[in-house]
Amino acid sequence: MKTAPVTDPLERSAVPWLLACAFATAAPHAEHLPLWLSTFAGFALALRIWLWQKNRQLPARWLLALIVAASTAGVYLEYRTVFGRDAGVAMLSLFMALKPMEMARRRDAIVIVMLGFFLLLTHYFYSQSIPTGLWLIAAASLQTATLIRIFGGPQPPMLIARYAAQLLLQAVPFMLVLFLLFPRISGPLWGLPQDAHSSRSGLPETISPGSISDLILNGSIAFRARFDGPPPANSSLYWRGPVMDEYDGRAWKPVFLGRITAPQIETRGPMLAYELTLEPHNQRWLLALDIPAELPPDSFLSPRMQAMTREPVRLRSRFSLRSATDYRAGVAESRLLLDTSLRLPAQGNPRARELAATWKDKHQDARKIAAEAQLLFRQENFFYTLHPPLLGNNAIDEFLFETRSGFCEHYASAFVFLMRAAGVPARVVAGYQGGEFNPVDGYVVVRQSDAHAWAEIWVAGQGWQRVDPTAAIAPSRVEQGIAAALPEGETLPVMARIDLDWLRQLRYRWEAVNNSWNQWVLGYNPERQREVLSKLGLGDIDWRGMTALLATLCGIALLGITAWTLWQRPGLESAQRAWYRFCRRLTRQGVSAREAWEGPLTYACRVASTHPQFGPIAHEAATNYAAARYGQPGTAQQAGLDRLREITRQLPTQWSLF
Repeated sequence: MKTAPVTDPLERSAVPWLLACAFATAAPHAEHLPLWLSTFAGFALALRIWLWQKNRQLPARWLLALIVAASTAGVYLEYRTVFGRDAGVAMLSLFMALKPMEMARRRDAIVIVMLGFFLLLTHYFYSQSIPTGLWLIAAASLQTATLIRIFGGPQPPMLIARYAAQLLLQAVPFMLVLFLLFPRISGPLWGLPQDAHSSRSGLPETISPGSISDLILNGSIAFRARFDGPPPANSSLYWRGPVMDEYDGRAWKPVFLGRITAPQIETRGPMLAYELTLEPHNQRWLLALDIPAELPPDSFLSPRMQAMTREPVRLRSRFSLRSATDYRAGVAESRLLLDTSLRLPAQGNPRARELAATWKDKHQDARKIAAEAQLLFRQENFFYTLHPPLLGNNAIDEFLFETRSGFCEHYASAFVFLMRAAGVPARVVAGYQGGEFNPVDGYVVVRQSDAHAWAEIWVAGQGWQRVDPTAAIAPSRVEQGIAAALPEGETLPVMARIDLDWLRQLRYRWEAVNNSWNQWVLGYNPERQREVLSKLGLGDIDWRGMTALLATLCGIALLGITAWTLWQRPGLESAQRAWYRFCRRLTRQGVSAREAWEGPLTYACRVASTHPQFGPIAHEAATNYAAARYGQPGTAQQAGLDRLREITRQLPTQWSLF
């Protein structure tokens, strides 16, 4: 039994274009897909390439149906659904890998290209970075070039690429108009509800040995800050985060204090105004410069002087704040909070309690007791390291009197324990310290590796005062950053160890570009749109005016592209224009118009058969057109063109058979 011939068959030379499209659109999803699915998709595409190279027959439809059913079942077992973001992307990637196995007609090729365009959009579900955008532009260009190859037939690849680039460039004006003016909604443009909880800050909700030292290995950006004036010295950049006031013997954590009002803050000296661009961390706290005095809307100051938002920060967000580095806060502190800041477990760490008791008997001033603890850290053989020994049940005692090796959370925890044991209200503060100034865009970049923990003590008549025990061990940590405080043997992110000036400058420029991308592309929210429209004098425009403006600008862009296309269209040659003029002149004499498929000699023969009186002149005109168009360049061509024009002039302007 013979199979029916394939209608509208796909050219064999077009197959590599389509396989390249399938790879370009599906390959980046390999890191999001299960290993078995990525392996299967890669094998399917490799097999299709082999079948094309060997000119082998494609698999039978029934076999493909079984493979699709089995792989769909695998996706369902993996995700327990075939819908949603992850399962949906897996199904699209699966279809993109299997569709080339039945690619025999041009219609199948169009399906692959259209599926590729849709699959490209799904990459923004996982990443919206500049490399992702550049990859998608390249893939979209390849998709467009493939469409041109399918419909335009074999052509030089560079010519196809040029046509694809022209088409994409024609779309740029519409893209810019729609991007700037299309009404924005709050929330991520490409996100799904489950995406909101995927990004987490490195700052822990509790402080225990190792909780921050593990975070130091993370070089990703936590937030950026741009000051209205010159940024403060690195030693003044304490970015306040969660405050811990409950100790269970292993970890510090915040406790619910009830309805306690925020303490009064008395600022001394000028305040610092700055804009904070905070990466999503799915928590309600802001990372404000210690201490925040003026907060953005929909935020408030907690009883622990922590800047808080009403809702968790699930998107990259910008906040305008003002902070004071010289202040008095909590002078008239609530009794409940002070009592909470004195609580310790009933048992454990007897040597630390005994040492603190001697300080309490020796001094009545909380500041002098704090000085004793700092002197202990400074004079004894304490060591600042990311890899301290493990601690047992009496962690504070083992750290203070045995190991004497630790990171900032060890020193802050031990200091606060000693203070409480000596009767001084104290608590642990987590956040970030320092930052790196980027001279390219003027932002202070704070990374997860800048995470830090310090202490606060309450002094009668003075309120809460910051004490950083780490500064007594490694002052370079506060003044110069984490890289300067740790020895060369310690593991740090590459970003923190860059010493070459040219490499550092390259990083500055890349991060500045990435920041601009975040601010003006990913962060182009309703507030940013209103800001842009206000600068354009359209601050009060409503949706009707916006619609009219969009339509007008899109119309102008369309007219401009049309005019440019017509201007770029190649004009007719002189011989062609003369021949078309002759044919039009004959049409006015009653001769049927020349068909598009009729060559000059064919047309002349038809004229001679239907209108014999025009036969000789039509044959002479066709002969001279052929000489002018296809003859030897030079005198012969010009002579044919001149004779063709003369013959055309000889025709009467109006002919009558009667």
